[in-house]
Formats: sequence, structure tokens, C-alpha cells
Amino acid sequence: MDIYHELESNVRGYCRSFPVTFTKAQNAILTDNEGNEYIDFLGGAGTLNYGHNNPVFKKALLEYIESDSITHGLDMHTEAKTAFLKSFNERILKPRKMKYKVQFTGPTGTNAVEAALKIARKNTGRQTIVSFTNGFHGVTQGAAAVTANNYYKNAIGMPLPGVQFMPYDGYLGDFNTLHYFEKALQDGSSGLGHPAAVIVECIQGEGGLNSASAAWMLGLQALCKRYNMLLIVDDIQAGCGRSGTFFSFEEFGIEPDVITLSKSLSGYGLPMAIVLLKEKLDTWKPGEHNGTFRGNNHAFITARMALETYWADDSFSQSVKKKAQLIRSRLKEIQAEHGGQMKHKGRGIMQGLECVNGQVASRITELAFKRGLIIETSGSDGQVVKILTPLTIEEDTLKAGLGILAECIGDVMAEQISKAS
Repeated sequence: MDIYHELESNVRGYCRSFPVTFTKAQNAILTDNEGNEYIDFLGGAGTLNYGHNNPVFKKALLEYIESDSITHGLDMHTEAKTAFLKSFNERILKPRKMKYKVQFTGPTGTNAVEAALKIARKNTGRQTIVSFTNGFHGVTQGAAAVTANNYYKNAIGMPLPGVQFMPYDGYLGDFNTLHYFEKALQDGSSGLGHPAAVIVECIQGEGGLNSASAAWMLGLQALCKRYNMLLIVDDIQAGCGRSGTFFSFEEFGIEPDVITLSKSLSGYGLPMAIVLLKEKLDTWKPGEHNGTFRGNNHAFITARMALETYWADDSFSQSVKKKAQLIRSRLKEIQAEHGGQMKHKGRGIMQGLECVNGQVASRITELAFKRGLIIETSGSDGQVVKILTPLTIEEDTLKAGLGILAECIGDVMAEQISKAS
């Protein structure tokens, strides 16, 4: 590890929690250079929904590379890009009766968010974006502005104007926070003014697995329409099947004006991001928003294979929902075993347990790693132990990982009781 301490920036993060050298990976199993295996409940922070080194994607990618086809193409037409667009339209948009233009941005989620914010401001002529408590949308300047956590905002080193924060669903207990939002919109002295748009996650991944209800999301959409604000749904972590449907908002029946997608979009862990925008909002001039690597053709190949392999019918979606129910049941059991000291959070295969504080959650994930389970925390204090395993994980492996997690929680809870006494 000396080379990392000597040369790599202090900004490195995940390697501090999992200080080994990984050499191989297959589906939901990682192997280090000493041959130790780990069950992966991290999944590339939501980037590996279809597992590590998916064999179907790998075969198609190797064939494409061997054929000397286009790797980098800016935004020029290529066969790989054409095939992806056609497949995305046929497998995702048309079956859901969704009519959107597809914008290829720079290759990461934060690039997509930056583009979405510009779209909103460009089309409305207004500046303010409303974001929500515990929201996370990236760490570049615009995306950090709509990110709630001060840890990321402070790193920018300058004021981040143009954003107002509203309480997310459940932030004030049973009180419907949209009532406060609307009151602020109606009151010329609230300081809110007339926003251009709102940006929201249906499941707040980094924010602690807070999950918005259908009633709240439908209410938010109605509020946006009443006050002529665009609705941007950030589906970067919760999309591509993680909620049980391709988009995390499908079960709500809402129609966002703008949608951001990245992370598992490529299917193989290759950088790729897009913005879906209603046709009337596609007011860009040629090249007005660009990026050197918005044409990652290798990612187009694996993204198309993901769509054709897993989204040709609803069988994959049903398997995700089945595993999600298994996770939910086991987490509820763990919660009950420890007398309500933990709270179940999230939905789909994006669930976890909220602990009394971040120290307890960190101790659980530390112990889990020593026992062969890679899992991270989230939330404002890192207090939520979060499951983001590949959606393709074998059921036996999933149960084994949940078993390790349950044992670690039990041991940490016993440690806490011992300390208290």
C-alpha cells in the first residue's frame, strides 16, 4: 500500500474502508490478491446493477474491440451509438409511452446534473433551483450547489448561489412538507421567489435512503405544474432497475420534465451519462453544451446489451422485486431483534438500517469487511448501513451476505451494551 500513501491524493475514500488490493470480480464476489473473497453489497456505489464482468456484456465488448470499431467519437454518428438509441427507444421509452430527447453529456452523473440545471435555467429564464434536504447530486460546482451536505459544499470554497432548499418527504415527521413549499411560493416575503425548477431523488441514496411516497411525488409534480416550474428527477443511483422498475418513479405514474441517468446505464461500469428532456425543452444550440467524452462507444455497446438482456420483458424486474422483499423481510427481522434501536430505510435493492449514530454504523461495516462483506454507510452522519448489491446477485449469496450483516450488527449491539454498563 506504500505507493498509495506516497503518490495518491488524500481525497481517496473507499480504499480507506476496504484496505486490500482487489484483483478479480465476478457478479457479486470480489477477490483480493491473497485469494480472499468478499460478498459485494456496495456494487460500485450503484454502478454495477448487472454485476461485475457480466459475461454477456463482456463478450459483446470484446468482439467490438477486436473489430477495430470506433472507441471515441465525440458526438459523431457511430454504429454503436445508433444501436443504443434504437434499443433504448424500443426497450425503455416506447413501452412506457415516454417521449423524450436524449442528450449525451460528459460521462459521469454530475455532468448530467450540470446539463439538467442549465436546461431549466435556459428554458425558463429564471435562476433559482429548489433542491431538498439530504439530497445528493454530485460534487462539481453546479451539482454541489444542489447537494445538501455541507461536507461537499464547503470543498467548493466559494458561495453557491441560485439554489433554495426545501424539506424532503418525511423530514418533518408526518407533516406534509409540500404545504410549506407552496406557502413559500405564495408569499412574496418568503425569500424563495419563482424557481426555475426542482431537482429531486425518489430514493435519496447518499442522503440516507429516504424514500418519497407516491402521494408526495404526485403532489410535487402537481405543485411544479401549478407554479410553472420544471420537475427534474435525478435517477442516477436509483435508476436502471434498482427500485424494481427501470426508473425509480415509474410506480408513481409521474412524468418528469427532465431525467438524469448514469452509474449503471452502461451496465459494465464504463462511464456513461444521459439527460432525457421533453422535446419542447430541447432548445440547445449546436455544441452549446458539450464534452470530449460524451461519445463512449464501448459504453454504448454494453448499455445496449443490458437493455436487450434484462429489459426485453419484465422477468428481470420481477426478480429484483423478489430479492428486494427478501432484503426487506430480513432487515425488519434484524430491526425487531434489537428492540427498535434501528430503523428500516429505502426500497428496492437500495435498503438499509439507520443506526443511533455514525460511529455504530461504521463499526458494523468495519466488522463486516473483516468477515468478508463489503458494505458502506450513508446519511448526514454516516448513520445508515446501506445495501447496494448487484441486482443479479444469486439468492444464496444474498442470504449469506445478509447473514454476515446480521451477525455483525448483533456483535456491535452487544459491544454497545457492554460499554454502557
